[in-house]
Amino acid sequence: MSDKTFDVVVVGSCMTDLVSQAPRLPKAGETIRGHKFFIGFGGKGANQCIQAARLGVKTAMICKVGKDFFGDNYIQNFKDNDVHTDFVWQTSDAATGAASITVNDAGENAIVIVAGANMRLGEEELQQALTAIRKAKVLVCQLEISSQTSLRALQMAHDNKVRTIFNPAPAVPDLDFGFYRVSDVFCCNESEAELLTGYSVNNVEDAHHAAQELLRRGCTAVIITLGPQGCVVLKAQDKTSTHVPSTAVKAVDTTGAGDSFIGALAFYLAHHPDMPLEEMARRANQVAAVSVQAVGTQTSFPFKRDLPADLF
Repeated sequence: MSDKTFDVVVVGSCMTDLVSQAPRLPKAGETIRGHKFFIGFGGKGANQCIQAARLGVKTAMICKVGKDFFGDNYIQNFKDNDVHTDFVWQTSDAATGAASITVNDAGENAIVIVAGANMRLGEEELQQALTAIRKAKVLVCQLEISSQTSLRALQMAHDNKVRTIFNPAPAVPDLDFGFYRVSDVFCCNESEAELLTGYSVNNVEDAHHAAQELLRRGCTAVIITLGPQGCVVLKAQDKTSTHVPSTAVKAVDTTGAGDSFIGALAFYLAHHPDMPLEEMARRANQVAAVSVQAVGTQTSFPFKRDLPADLF
């Protein structure tokens, strides 16, 4: 089974999202009434994998869930989205990861995550999935699992000439510098760039400076996403950063927009490897812009059939 080849392999997290919609976000110690509650599938790794799969590439997820109701459901969710599940392990030692999300009427969110089984994914599982990692076109990692596991997976891919996308989220201020050297595309948002570099990132100009600092640390290219302002792309080969604007849309729920962007980026990197990175980012912006116009995380991610043909 594991000798199959995949376009995009994601090593990362699965979370069950427990989502409450309310007029505004509660203050500390405050109880407010919400108007809707639902349970959804989330986790940065799984989100990115499912967005890539919905655009039409062969994907595999390397992750760990609990031997529980949420874990069983998650595996079925991967199958429903054509994501290969040979490398989705279940453990009795921890519950499936969970995220408690509150979304206000302006589409802003506040999130608490409990990683659970995600933190049990380690070297042993990576070795079992080594063939899939080696043969992938693109490998994607984030920081919702053990950072050593993410770094090891990126290193394994890098050593085998597999292109890598690293999303340092949730960001940590003391990120191991090894991550930069094994990242072909280092992709983060404004707040993550701020935490990693110590520079405040409030606009496109600030993002240019932060991207240059990140590039100096050894990655091949940097993308800093700026929500409605699009993103900034900086590549080591030409040293000049480009602002890629986004189409203005009315945001209903921004949860998962960054993951939609990265999943789309992985799709383009695998499917159109020679396309300029700026063009990949422009198209990924358009995919993410569709996702913010619907409620929920994966439920808002578009399929290929929902998007204009010129994106493919």
